[in-house]
Amino acid sequence: MKLALAQLDIAFEDKSTNKKTVKQFIQQSVSENADIIFFPEMTLTGFSMNSSYIGDDNKETIEFFKEMSSKHNISIGFGYVEGTSHSKNKYCVVEPQGKELVVYAKIHPFSYGSETKFYESGNEITHFNAFNFNITPFICYDLRFPEIFQIASKKSTLITVAANWPDERREHWITLLKARAIENQCYIAGINRVGESNGLTYSGDSMIVDPLGNIIGTLYAEEGLVIADINQDDVTSVREKFRFKDDRKEILYYNMYNK
Repeated sequence: MKLALAQLDIAFEDKSTNKKTVKQFIQQSVSENADIIFFPEMTLTGFSMNSSYIGDDNKETIEFFKEMSSKHNISIGFGYVEGTSHSKNKYCVVEPQGKELVVYAKIHPFSYGSETKFYESGNEITHFNAFNFNITPFICYDLRFPEIFQIASKKSTLITVAANWPDERREHWITLLKARAIENQCYIAGINRVGESNGLTYSGDSMIVDPLGNIIGTLYAEEGLVIADINQDDVTSVREKFRFKDDRKEILYYNMYNK
């Protein structure tokens, strides 16, 4: 599978401007023969707590990306806000035939940034199959919670993390993405934004990490695409060669959590 990550400088709460940018990135990824392109968290708005303004009550963002997917014959992953009240921070992937392959609600809203005051938590890990991969999407702050990655990697061989992750915690982003790949023996794709917005600076550092923790594609501090060919067989080979996940003691861990 040829995987493309779009690192955007997102115009804050400006869906019209961001749609124009998104179209350019989709066209570029098609010219690079990508099979699927992933965009950052809250793709058309940036990380906003103004859910009553940016939230979708009529699936307008999903319909826009379905149109783009069909027009350009490429699968697309994107973030959006569902609902102008009781809102959720969501991630969706659509395919050219008009199907929604997956819709995921962020399990861990970012309490440190007051996200929990405006967005309800999701409570389900979701998967979809595409291009011989089983794929799980997560969102930003989810990256700090390794338990959900262990659960996801029982099925998935690619886990994506769409984010608006600030530059001041850049080293955390890089280290945790690599750690999740190593711990779960799968590909990890981190899709971050870049630029300045709402008082924060973003370094980007979108990257694709292989099942051994090697960064095979990344981009720093500028808009652009990260593109790499990834192979399901690489995951199978790593997991069969070094079967450390067989030694996990999950019942013991569960009992220790509950003491």
